[in-house]
Amino acid sequence: MGSKSATSGYRNRLLLAAAGLILFLIPYSVALKEGECEVCVKVVDKFASSLTDEVKKDTKRIEDEFRTFCKKSKDKEQRFCYYLGGMEDSATGILNELSKPVSWGMPSDKICEKLKKKDAQICDLRYDKQIDVNAVDLKKLKVRDLKKILSDWDEECDGCLEKTDFIKRIEELKHKHIKTEL
Repeated sequence: MGSKSATSGYRNRLLLAAAGLILFLIPYSVALKEGECEVCVKVVDKFASSLTDEVKKDTKRIEDEFRTFCKKSKDKEQRFCYYLGGMEDSATGILNELSKPVSWGMPSDKICEKLKKKDAQICDLRYDKQIDVNAVDLKKLKVRDLKKILSDWDEECDGCLEKTDFIKRIEELKHKHIKTEL
């Protein structure tokens, strides 16, 4: 009887240790940290909110709508579309990993957790920091930053060759895109 008691005591300690290990590892598993997958979460939110209830019932239509949505995307959002297979030149396609959860009404952060398991680089995408045009000296920025400001505003600078041309164009458009407080 003593050996039976020792065996069950050993088994109980082993079960307790396993349970403790599981509880210790749960927070480190897949749950997204604050700010992680920011591009994914924002794009999935934006896309899902653009769908009608009728479209959300059909995964094929969700995928077609996502491809259409991706044609209008740019920068990091376009890269996200590329990773999922929403672009014509995408090398892979895991759109069903988006369309099925969207059809179930799954929250975007949970969808992104699932997508991260399939392709970790999806969550590596980060938005570029926005340039505060009112607070920065445009003359000290690089031309690529000036071009980015215009791109963010969906504006062009036809005929701009020099840095001063880009600065002049931004100054012309500033009133249209920047709200100033009185």
